[in-house]
Parts: sequence; C-alpha cells; structure tokens
Amino acid sequence: MVNKKVKVKIQFIRGKDEKDYPEIRLYRNPDGHKGKATYKFYNPSSISVENFNMVEKMYLIDEEGELSTRKIDLSLSGNCIKEIKSTYSWNSQEEFKRFMRFAHRHAQSHINTNEKTN
Repeated sequence: MVNKKVKVKIQFIRGKDEKDYPEIRLYRNPDGHKGKATYKFYNPSSISVENFNMVEKMYLIDEEGELSTRKIDLSLSGNCIKEIKSTYSWNSQEEFKRFMRFAHRHAQSHINTNEKTN
C-alpha cells in the first residue's frame, strides 16, 4: 500500500531529516542485478559530535516505505562531522527498481523545494 502523504527523506537518526543533498554514484554488476549506490554528504545537518553515537543506519523513506543500510562511515574533523559516506546495496532487479523509485522521488522533492524557494 502506497501512502502519498509521506515526505521523501533521508535520516541517520530516527525523526531527524538530513537536509544536505548528497553526491550519489551508482555501480552495477555487468549482469545488472547486483549493485550499490554510494552517498556522500559534505555538509551533514542531522549529525553532530554530540549525537553521532546514535547513528545506526541510513534510512531512505518514501511513500512505499523504507530502505536502509548499516554501511556508514563518518569523517570527523575537530568538533564537527566533516563528511558522511554511506552505501546502499541491492541484489536483484526488483531491489534496484525499488531503489530507483526512491531516488527519483528524492530528486523530485529537492527540485520542488528549490523551485518554491526561488
């Protein structure tokens, strides 16, 4: 069941949306079934030195539900989080299609947000 009222978002801490828009790179095996997406956040807003120990997963949330990954690397510099790198992997064509629906919705939500502020 699809819930159209759910906002498309990325969270590292439940209930706290990440506002930084990541650099995303996709990699797929030659057969097209397995692959991964790497996310790099250069100015993360939801994680600080005080709360980084609360990070367990990256949650990709949209109207279809939630995707998540535990593959997260944080780069610290002094008293701030310099960068977050996270990797979401898929193992089938169906998982890839689901991820791409999320990615499209996430991109559209940022386009719509930017249009409203301009």
